[in-house]
Amino acid sequence: MAKGYKYFEAVEKHAGKLGILTAIMVSIGGLAEITPLFVEAHAITAVEGVAPYDPLRLAGKDIYVREGCYTCHTQMIRALRAETQRYGHYSISSESVYDRPHQWGSKRTGPDLARVGGKYSDEWQRLHLMDPRAVVQASNMPAYPWLADEQLDAADISARMRALQRLGDPYTAADIAAAPAALEGKTSLDALVAYLQGLGVSPATEAAP
Repeated sequence: MAKGYKYFEAVEKHAGKLGILTAIMVSIGGLAEITPLFVEAHAITAVEGVAPYDPLRLAGKDIYVREGCYTCHTQMIRALRAETQRYGHYSISSESVYDRPHQWGSKRTGPDLARVGGKYSDEWQRLHLMDPRAVVQASNMPAYPWLADEQLDAADISARMRALQRLGDPYTAADIAAAPAALEGKTSLDALVAYLQGLGVSPATEAAP
């Protein structure tokens, strides 16, 4: 018997010891892979011109997530010629620093929306959300007519802003106090259109390599 084999044998022949040691080694390997990425992700800061969502756009982002828009639309343009020629400058991490959760996605039933802001008018966006086939005949996107009648909950958005403030978003007390006035008379449709119209219009990509 090779010298030292007895130690391996003691582990190999005891399932409990083998399981515990395997779990320890897998945990160490996992931490070695995840920790650098976690640290790097928290080191990313917003470039000049990228600011937290204003109350209306914050409400719109929540509606975008609530209605499952991310299941058909990505917000991540890859650094490939075919992507940048169609959608614009590739996505960079500093653009999404205030997104919780980010909307990068991986499946495109519809086009990527990372640079959709300003591509169409507000009226086009409204009509497209109310009746997609009125502007894109072959669209298989569902309609969202109820958004036009759904009033925003200002108290809920103020609470969300306070929560994001605790997470590090630079909202001030004045920003939060001004939210109810900014949302007065606004509908979920107004908010979603505002969110879409702001996508990709910041100067963040000017700082990209």
